[in-house]
Amino acid sequence: MAWMIVSDSCCNIHELENPAPGVEFALVPFKIRVGTREYVDLPTLNVAHMLQAMTDYNGGSATACPSPEEWAECFLQGDEVIALTISHNLSGSYNAALSARQLVLEDHPEKKIFVLDTLSCGGALASAAWLANRLIGQGHSFESVCRELEHHNRTGHILFALASFDNLAKAGRVSKVVGFIAGRLNMRVLGRASSDGKIDFFFKTRGETRVLAKMLEQMVDDGYDGKRDVWISDCNNAPATEMLRHGILAKWPGAPVHESPCGGLCSFYAQDKGLIMTY
Repeated sequence: MAWMIVSDSCCNIHELENPAPGVEFALVPFKIRVGTREYVDLPTLNVAHMLQAMTDYNGGSATACPSPEEWAECFLQGDEVIALTISHNLSGSYNAALSARQLVLEDHPEKKIFVLDTLSCGGALASAAWLANRLIGQGHSFESVCRELEHHNRTGHILFALASFDNLAKAGRVSKVVGFIAGRLNMRVLGRASSDGKIDFFFKTRGETRVLAKMLEQMVDDGYDGKRDVWISDCNNAPATEMLRHGILAKWPGAPVHESPCGGLCSFYAQDKGLIMTY
């Protein structure tokens, strides 16, 4: 049986490392619209160029989630399919994937298709994709892989360290008043996912060092034990990623820490100097 692991491009990875025999990986891209220009969130996207275009453009920018047809095209390529999406409270990607599942199963009822709403973004999707690949390589059944992914999803955490909130506020993901005040005061704000996959900002400070220290403190509070994969993505902030990585390894030597730059969608929302960490 052929396996397909497919994720929307919020995952910030372009491929699987050491895919198991019979496993394929695919991305369905978001689109970022800046004026009349559309940027497709694929590995070929020049994120720096997109961000500069956003800075130069006086009007608003927007994003569009993958269509059901794009999801369905990937679903048709596998007999057993694992689909991973950004939180349904941040995008319509999950609903589009569900629609695609229904369409495909109407004509191909023999296929097995599991759609996981990660209630998160970024590394949460990448971590789920890697776990699915590892479980498949170990010989787990489709049903077992789905159960393990659901458990993995329930026990994960995500932190956002942001310096700019313009696009989140414009898209209605955070209060425009909060975004305006934080921007004017030059604050670094730390957020996490609520139980239903929304963004909950819970700590603010001036200075990146303090916000990175708080991220490490939060990992301790969440019971991180150094075993689960940690994913760090940044938007033009490699020095902060390295500081955070070193801090994690100092507390939990040998912890599996992965680094990947933000793709188009995560860069759109994290904006310049933003960090996203999942564990």
